[in-house]
Amino acid sequence: MPKPEQIRMAVVGLGYVGLPLAVAFGRRWPTLGFDVNLARINELERHHDHTLEVTRSALQEATWLRFSADAGRLRDCNVYVVTVPTPIDAYKRPDLRPLEAASRTVGEVLSHGDVVIYESTVYPGATEEVCVPILERESGLVFNRDFHVGYSPERINPGDREHRLETITKVTSGSTAEAADFIDALYASIVGAGTHKASSIRVAEGAKVIENIQRDVNIALVNELALLFDRLGLDTQEVLAAAGTKWNFLPFRPGLVGGHCIGVDPYYLTHKAQQVGFHTDVILAGRRTNDGMGQHVARRVVRLIQKHDGHPPSCRVLVLGLSFKENCPDLRNTRVVDIVQELGEYGIGVDVHDPWVDPVQARQEYGLELVDAPGPAGYDAVVLAVAHHQFVAMGASGLRAFGKPGTPLFDVKGVLPGTEVDGRL
Repeated sequence: MPKPEQIRMAVVGLGYVGLPLAVAFGRRWPTLGFDVNLARINELERHHDHTLEVTRSALQEATWLRFSADAGRLRDCNVYVVTVPTPIDAYKRPDLRPLEAASRTVGEVLSHGDVVIYESTVYPGATEEVCVPILERESGLVFNRDFHVGYSPERINPGDREHRLETITKVTSGSTAEAADFIDALYASIVGAGTHKASSIRVAEGAKVIENIQRDVNIALVNELALLFDRLGLDTQEVLAAAGTKWNFLPFRPGLVGGHCIGVDPYYLTHKAQQVGFHTDVILAGRRTNDGMGQHVARRVVRLIQKHDGHPPSCRVLVLGLSFKENCPDLRNTRVVDIVQELGEYGIGVDVHDPWVDPVQARQEYGLELVDAPGPAGYDAVVLAVAHHQFVAMGASGLRAFGKPGTPLFDVKGVLPGTEVDGRL
């Protein structure tokens, strides 16, 4: 293991997880931020982060931090932190290709005494079963003799200015007791909230996936209640507010479940469960419920249009917000697209407006052409899909102004008074 004064960090992958980590390490040790995306490297060298997770001043203050898309420069490092994404494919199966590619890149430069730490979300066992063999094959070194490995799950919450890397307890683990102590001390030096050293890499991997599965299942419960209360003619938000007066009632709310964690991580654990012959009834049921909420919203909007004497094939709807959460440009796994696609199935024309989102990215990821400035009185329905502060500040009357007289307003997020909207989850 490198001594503290010998540490030379590398962070592989400079997205929402990797960049804040690279900046934190770059305040203390020589750190190389590596990414295969040259455009990303160029913008970071100009002290600009399009994800808005790291400010210009924070980038400038990380005086030990350098950026590169040249994998050869990784040879100068001895501690590697891999933070590449772990998506799922069209069949809801873990897509480990980015993780495998990153492991090959690190394996090619790995030397005796080096440490490799993974932060990418995986199922229990993946680090040692998938990543370590690649490191050994590419480097010709022997695991736990020539190099060590650890796992420390990321807990980044995009757009959250309160819960940051430094303020969230960091779970750490290592492939040996010595590696675990080294990795724990490494993170403790940058995370003021402290660390929790897990007994094994598999425990740390399991902790990551169940953090988000727990939220997914709880949201699925209230989403299912919202489906039921809609049929019963009840306002879900009113029922939840009444139930919430009990001290131990959990304050979950219905909504779209997208993003890089909650809508993805459960499939990593269910994949592993299938490998060992276990069927996860509750987890998969929750996923089905949450994945269907966009279609439910669209159908309710169609009913509102019809109630207002509109004819869907000749109507246009304005959807406000495309990112997966409020006040954040992150488009990963956004479920707003489900609303857009379902409305399209009814022959309805849909315009999408989101001042936080990069129009080029929206076009590349989802084939959507964003409307820069929706005109007044032009729509047959308005859907508040993402509660960006700009939209909330407009209030119900301001949002209705985008529509024709009497146009229905549907509030997906439930941020407006129930008396001022025509529908909400």
